[in-house]
Amino acid sequence: MRAVFTYLSCIVLLCIVSTGCKEEVQELTPEPLSDYLSPQPGKFIIYKLDSTVFTQNGRTLEVHSYQEKVLVDQEITDNLGRPSFRIYRFLRDVAGQNPWVSAGSFLVTPGTTQTEIIEDNLRSVRMILPMNVGQTWKGNRFLPANPYASVFEFSDDNHIHLEDWEFNYAAKGESLTLNGKTVNDVLTIEGPDISVNAGITDPASFGSRTLLLDKYAKNIGLVYQEYVMWEYQPNPGSSAFRVGFGIKRSMLDHN
Repeated sequence: MRAVFTYLSCIVLLCIVSTGCKEEVQELTPEPLSDYLSPQPGKFIIYKLDSTVFTQNGRTLEVHSYQEKVLVDQEITDNLGRPSFRIYRFLRDVAGQNPWVSAGSFLVTPGTTQTEIIEDNLRSVRMILPMNVGQTWKGNRFLPANPYASVFEFSDDNHIHLEDWEFNYAAKGESLTLNGKTVNDVLTIEGPDISVNAGITDPASFGSRTLLLDKYAKNIGLVYQEYVMWEYQPNPGSSAFRVGFGIKRSMLDHN
């Protein structure tokens, strides 16, 4: 599972210095997306990765923990011919005792007005300009309906029509402590945060959980992420089960 981040030209400020003076127009340059997500060959980030899976035909919930390393390889072109960067993933045990093992790759396509991530031919817009708190966009608008159909039998509309998900900048300039380290200038991006009988307080009723949360630190990149999509099926007359996944990443180190 892998899951699996047009601006108005500028803001114009008109300043009249004094009565009778000529109007002066000053262009304010927006903060660039590259401040928060700028792939550079050789750059890496290591995360603690917690992966929630459902085993025994969905009857048992397990959390598997690893260390995950993402490493920027080189600049290439995506399938639209745009400059992109190939990012390799590696996994090892959560204690970091064993060698890294390859775990696939994805592309980051940085642009002047938006930054995209492409993985398993699924394309999402992770950031746009302007990076103002409250700004919203359809981050999954390039995804097909039911993009995980080959892996999960989802029935919840939120899990089938990801193309309708609305992303937003929820906070900016905050500090965050992760695994004993404090990072500053954090940008928070939120997607859906929906719980339906998520604690399974009513075993006879359908339940689901949907969550997307990304946090990027200036001059570092993604430092924290939660991506959760699962459903509980009561299945009368047989064993109830869950289907889906949950992923949590929190930064351990970077260069």
